[in-house]
This record gives sequence, structure tokens and C-alpha cells, in this order.
Amino acid sequence: MRYDAEHKQKTRSKVLEVAAKAIRSDGPDRIGVAGVMAEAGLTHGGFYAHFKSKDELVAAAIEQMFEESRARVAHEMEGHPPAEGLANYIDFYLSKKHRDARGAGCPMAALSSDLPRLPEQTRALFAEGAQHLVESMTEKLAALGFANPQMLARSTVSELVGALSLARAETDAKRSDAILADSRQLLKQRLGLESAS
Repeated sequence: MRYDAEHKQKTRSKVLEVAAKAIRSDGPDRIGVAGVMAEAGLTHGGFYAHFKSKDELVAAAIEQMFEESRARVAHEMEGHPPAEGLANYIDFYLSKKHRDARGAGCPMAALSSDLPRLPEQTRALFAEGAQHLVESMTEKLAALGFANPQMLARSTVSELVGALSLARAETDAKRSDAILADSRQLLKQRLGLESAS
């Protein structure tokens, strides 16, 4: 049976959705093609109609994760005054909801430790996605009049990713909550955003 291009695209999107969730939850090394296809409700044999290899699937899923991340950045930051947009994003990023959504959310926190073992093309996609967030933040910080806004944006992104990663790793719920709350408060204080959200 032959399917039209729209059906093929929907199928590919479903596979990428399942793969992205699995990669965020388990890491790229632990996912299997057969498991992803089964979770997507498809046969293992159908995989090669969409991807040449598991590496290609992982790269495409990471690219999709960053597309979702860009949409989240736009949702939180765009259409708001710069201070409010930054405060909104920090509040979202360092929230319990984001921490607990291991199968969703920021690909940087989910994949940073896996990146050195992935192919160069995949690392380049990751770097491009991370740079987009830095650029969005740089723009807002420049609008607020900060000196060296790009340097400050890189530092801010690093703090966000680090705090979320540590909060996810912490086994004690109260300490995990404190990592998020303390980082959120001090980061917003450092950026002068305490009253912006």
C-alpha cells in the first residue's frame, strides 16, 4: 500500500515525538529503533522509510527538541517587555513542572552530558539550538541596558541548565525544590527582575 506525502510526514513526526521523549528520559545511547517504532505504533521495518540510521533519528529528534524549545522561548519571552519576558522564562525554566517533565522540556539539561559521545553533526545541531537561546536572551538583556549582554546571556543559560540538572539529580525533594527556588530568586535578583513577573 502506498501512502501520500502527508501521511509519511505525519508518521515521521510521530516517530520523532516518541524518540525525543525517549532520548530526554533515557539518553540517546539507551534508545532502540525497535522500541521507538513500537511505541509509535509502527513496525520496525518501516523505520528505514524515514531514516537511514539510528544516528540520523537521534539527530532529527534533537533538532525537533530545539524547535519545541524555541517555541517555548517565544511563548515566554516574545510579546512582553524585556524584563517581564526574561522573568517569565526563568520562572518556567526553574519550575517544579519543568524539572519533573523529564520526557519534555529543555534538551540542554537532558543531553549535555551525552553530547561528547555523539556524532559531530548531532553536536553541531545541539550547539546551534543552544546558541539560539543565548541570542534570544542577549537581545532581551541588551534592551535592558546591560553591558556585555552576550556574556551575561551565556552565563545565565549556563546557570539555568546547571540548576535544572542538579535539581533533577537531587534525590531529596526539599533540597531539589530549594535548588530551583534559590537559583530562580538569585538569578532574577542579579538581573534586576524581582518585580517583573
